[in-house]
Order: sequence, then structure tokens, then C-alpha cells
Amino acid sequence: MIPAHRDPVVIDEARAALRELRARSRSLTLATLLTDDGFEIASEPDGHAADGRLPSMASSIQALADAVAREVAIGSGEFVIIASSRGHVIQRRVPGRPIVLAALFADDETLGSALAATRLITERLAAVAPTR
Repeated sequence: MIPAHRDPVVIDEARAALRELRARSRSLTLATLLTDDGFEIASEPDGHAADGRLPSMASSIQALADAVAREVAIGSGEFVIIASSRGHVIQRRVPGRPIVLAALFADDETLGSALAATRLITERLAAVAPTR
């Protein structure tokens, strides 16, 4: 099986999904789709996460959130929110896939709108991305 970050079909679908997310939310500052092990699949704007730091950090945060969810016996983690005075980051797992969306929204985006937009995008990707 080709790793998601090297699979041209997954990369093309990821790029299309991030363009759709940009169209749904004008306050999207940046977004990246990454593998559970921290490799960038695609980013918006394209190449933003090229240094690998954001996918690596987001992967670590997702792993910690998943571990906390298991520890307190609430099932698997669906999303993580990092809120600040200048915006919020939403990390959301693509259902059933080893892929995570990390998206930064400006502070003028409501949390509800950002959560809804990221849910739609990750559900779309669940249909095309490789399974675990």
C-alpha cells in the first residue's frame, strides 16, 4: 500500500478538499492534511507546511488527544480545538483513516462554523483516503 502522503490520488483529493474548505471559510488562514505519523499530504496555501513542523506538531497533539480519550474511556477523539485571542486551530481526524486535518481560522470565524466546515471536509475525504 502506498503511504497517503505519497499517493497521488490521495494528494489530489486532499488538495481539492482544502480548496473547498477555503471556499467555505474565507477566514481560513492555513490548513494542512497530515498523516498520523506527521507527514504533510497537502496544505493551503500550497507548500505552507513544507518545513514539516506543523504536521509534526499536529501529529503529536493528535496522538496525545487520542491517548487522553482512551485513558478516560470516552472512545476515540474526534477533534481538538486550540483557542487563542487571534483565532483558533481545529484538528479533526478523517473518520476511519490515519489522516488529520489541522486548520487555523481567524478570530472572526465562529467556532461552530469552523467545526461544521472541517466536519464536511473530513467526511468527504473519508470516502477516498486509504484505510488504516
